[in-house]
Amino acid sequence: MAAAVSFLIFVQAGKPALAADDLAALTYQAAGDELRTRVVINFDQEPDVSTMLLDQPHRLAIDMPKAVFAFDKKSIEPRGLITDVRYGLIDDSRSRLIFTIKGPFAVEQLNVIKNENSPGYRLVADFVASSDRKFAEALTTQNAITASTEAAPKGDRIATAAPNEVSKAPKPFTVVIDPGHGGIDSGAESASGILEKNVTLMFAQQLREQLGKVPGLRVEMTRNGDEFLRLTERVRVARQYEADLFISLHADTINSGNIRGATVYTVSDKASDAESRAMADRENRSDAVAGITFDNETPEIADILMDLTRRETHTFSLSFAKTVVKSLKKDVNMINNPHRFAGFQVLRAPDVPSVLVEIGYLSNEEDEKLMLDPVWRGHVAERLAAAVGEFAGKKTAGALN
Repeated sequence: MAAAVSFLIFVQAGKPALAADDLAALTYQAAGDELRTRVVINFDQEPDVSTMLLDQPHRLAIDMPKAVFAFDKKSIEPRGLITDVRYGLIDDSRSRLIFTIKGPFAVEQLNVIKNENSPGYRLVADFVASSDRKFAEALTTQNAITASTEAAPKGDRIATAAPNEVSKAPKPFTVVIDPGHGGIDSGAESASGILEKNVTLMFAQQLREQLGKVPGLRVEMTRNGDEFLRLTERVRVARQYEADLFISLHADTINSGNIRGATVYTVSDKASDAESRAMADRENRSDAVAGITFDNETPEIADILMDLTRRETHTFSLSFAKTVVKSLKKDVNMINNPHRFAGFQVLRAPDVPSVLVEIGYLSNEEDEKLMLDPVWRGHVAERLAAAVGEFAGKKTAGALN
């Protein structure tokens, strides 16, 4: 962020005098999450704006004529994809807004619209989570068609053509492993005090090791340590890496201590059974542990978040779930009807085949004992990796129905 500070004169110590013809940015609003965030800025007159992508960190700069910014500081607090908002003068005649974004992004739309029922204009910008590759390509395209590299100060020069070379390389089949819970959200807890967040991370690490033995796979993790991630942040990470498969790992508890074994879940608005619905409800409340609410979201954003998985992606998810069940049931204890479904928020990415694997239940003493055994975890990870390898081979070859 030091680069941004070096060329902006921030207006934190008071507002400059407002000339009669100066542009005024009156209010700022943002709504959304780590997958999609909308920003609305109201102006007293129509702003002539231009944009520029910046890298390291991921940012969008919006240039406009000299303006006075009257934003409530509370309104520009981090929200959704946006981690920081800065604004100020570039020179005597121009101002700049800089949005720092949580990761690679695309600007789906950026429009200046005349207000229908009040004076003035509003700028509406929709930021969506993107992948490293696509963001690098956008930077390279920007370099090719604008003079941004020369115009930007040294610290803010955008990437060179190198990312374009990377994008030409064949894309490996990418698997993102998601160890459930983490940080302040410990998840389920066994009678002896074993925490779900620790079990899922231990298993994820062994699964990553086994997947590393499968040729042609790229393996990433949503978390590598004890950290809290919002549900949508986990999906954003999958999108950043352009995941071909997303595997969320859990080890829940259930009212009956007699129920044990592995379960594979896919997403559906209608749950397969009451237990699956209850589990999805518990997992979807994970964000609430950190005090996160969605009260300020617009209805449009909420509709997008709850959108159904695209049909093709859902078909792939179902296919992989069946492959996992077939691979595990040979010598791993599984629950009755091991492929189930419910409305898991973390599985709702419309472009990433996703499953949630319950490796066992911490409410069952035998399952707990097994999940704490690295030899058992390694064996289950090996069987799951075999299922991934089979699925990846079929999907790459176009052999999936």
